[in-house]
Amino acid sequence: MLNENYTKLNISAQYFIYFSILGVFLPYFNLYCHRIGFSSFEVGAIASLKTFSIIVFPLFWGFLADRFSIRKQIFIIVNIFSSLIWGLFFFTSDFYPMMIIMFFYSLFHSPIVSFLEAFTVDVLGKDKNNYGKIRLWGSIGFVISVFASGYLSDKLGIFSIVVMIFAGSLIHSFLSLKIPEIAKEKTSRKNFDLSFIFNPRAALFLFAAVLMLGSHSPYYTFFSIYLSDLGYADIFIGVSWSIAVFAEITMMHRSGYIFKKLSPEKVLVFSMFAASFRWIVLFYFNSGFVILISQALHCFSYATFHMASILYIDKLTPAGRKTTGQALNNALTYGLGLMVGNFASGYFYDFSGGDLLFLGAALTAFAGAFIMLFSLKFKFKLD
Repeated sequence: MLNENYTKLNISAQYFIYFSILGVFLPYFNLYCHRIGFSSFEVGAIASLKTFSIIVFPLFWGFLADRFSIRKQIFIIVNIFSSLIWGLFFFTSDFYPMMIIMFFYSLFHSPIVSFLEAFTVDVLGKDKNNYGKIRLWGSIGFVISVFASGYLSDKLGIFSIVVMIFAGSLIHSFLSLKIPEIAKEKTSRKNFDLSFIFNPRAALFLFAAVLMLGSHSPYYTFFSIYLSDLGYADIFIGVSWSIAVFAEITMMHRSGYIFKKLSPEKVLVFSMFAASFRWIVLFYFNSGFVILISQALHCFSYATFHMASILYIDKLTPAGRKTTGQALNNALTYGLGLMVGNFASGYFYDFSGGDLLFLGAALTAFAGAFIMLFSLKFKFKLD
């Protein structure tokens, strides 16, 4: 019991640090690029390069982890190298060098979260419905970080976010040395494949999830820039992100209750409809009060969607391929979905403005919801 509690505490700490770093990166790195003179297309290109890496690299690292049972060793390596590579941002503010740095940083950074998800599902065992109670520590770290980094960027300048990400990455690298080894079984070469994604339920889910994450691209890539263009200060941007994550934490804390009452599939459908409504609100309104209120919908458009996705892909993934299953989910959703959405957002932002981007996001999430409804209606078998 003591060892199990230590393992859960260790993984909770990993989530806290990882998402603390993300709480600096997501709201402010694109804003940093914007303020050092990058065009909207260049901002979108750098963001898309980061998400493109999620399509390919986590699957490569996941294959190595499952094939040779070296998940912990790879986890440590990618943490250390991504930290060191991020430090190169101290030496340049030019577009093409930053693209190169981002590529190599993403090569090592991209699998970290899918490995964490696989660790978490393994250690929870039959208690998977309480996944949110561990994952919420990541949301707590995010909300603290996004608020603090908004304040510090106002006081110290936008370059401070590069320093904060570097410092956080070093801390995370140290903590990664302490993460326990959980999965020990090797997967034979002949049994290692991705054939499970051709199951209709898996294919439809992944397609709908790609659309769902694609609908989030205007939010993740241009929400901070959009608010800044509307005249809001960095501290307001930080508060708006913080409200979203406070709502996320509340929902994750109730994960056990939610998934005892509802299947992951039904939660996915509801979350996609909620996301569509959220983007419609941002399309119609630009008042500070309405924007802040709409951020509370993050508890559905992200929190319930993310938890249901992790549980559903685990349900669809055969034993011995859990790391690969989580990596595949991240590759197609947070990778392909966000990459395509980032390029589209970067191309259209200067022409259409943020409001029309959010209208497109609403329609995209709406399409994803109907695909999931189709999957539920026909009740395809898992195998």
